[in-house]
Amino acid sequence: MKSEGTLKVAVAKYSVGAPDDFAAFAGKQARWLDEARQQGAQMAVLPEYLALELGAMFDEATRGDLHASLAALQAWHRPWLELFSRLARERHMHVVAGTFLLDLGRGRYRNRSYTFAPDGSHVWQDKLRLTGFEKSAGVIESGDELKVFETGPVRSAVSVCYDSEFPLPVRAQCEAGARLLVVPSCTDTQAGATRVRVGCLARALENRCFVAQSVTAGDAPWSPALDTNTGEAALIAPMDVGLPHDGMIVQTRGDQHWAVATLDFAALEASRAQAQVANDRDWASQYFPSVARAKVVRAVAA
Repeated sequence: MKSEGTLKVAVAKYSVGAPDDFAAFAGKQARWLDEARQQGAQMAVLPEYLALELGAMFDEATRGDLHASLAALQAWHRPWLELFSRLARERHMHVVAGTFLLDLGRGRYRNRSYTFAPDGSHVWQDKLRLTGFEKSAGVIESGDELKVFETGPVRSAVSVCYDSEFPLPVRAQCEAGARLLVVPSCTDTQAGATRVRVGCLARALENRCFVAQSVTAGDAPWSPALDTNTGEAALIAPMDVGLPHDGMIVQTRGDQHWAVATLDFAALEASRAQAQVANDRDWASQYFPSVARAKVVRAVAA
């Protein structure tokens, strides 16, 4: 697919708070998206586990228990969809509303990322790979389907946090035409933040695509999942001629809420003609018999 045109994207370094009720949460989302829109953003990306901020509304026993808080959260799924549908429509922008841990009816939760279009419609992508924390919870399950979305002038795909560290699913999304990889993330250690950032840089390099990573920030001691948060939001490009040498287009610093930049997809496509390397084109060259399986060899005397 040939991608043309530009898209101004804002990625959030989202300060986790403790809303008293859903109205307070909704007001915060409106203020944050207004800030992004005032900077000209046509797409805004919020972080993984965004919906868990709603846990602050619950009583102390419920919000301190992951299983209980996930069960209580389900009553707010419909209002969540209605809220972000309205916000996207009123601001005429694409909104990636982080993730919502959704019970599909069996007491098992999918970590689902919704993308809302300017007309209020939505699509979704489930997280495919579970972290150690998610596995230990015992009630979160992985998704089983990869998707690619039409987003303004370009096709985009969502890779939720840990998913960005795996090359093959993202490669499949890019082979289906994605030129923008959206990564809503939530990490509680510097090591975790580094892993996701390295994954984002690698996926941009391999696929010659832009990557938009959002993060959570601050502390939420009342939440077993959002307790500590670290990292910087960023917009990332392949490292090649005419593009940032370190891959970093822009990233947040300090208390900055948004990193915002205009992504030029026509220029991204044109960069192939002068590429120093072409990992995206050369991907298939990995598939030859001698690398199907490595063998152990021993040194021999001269």
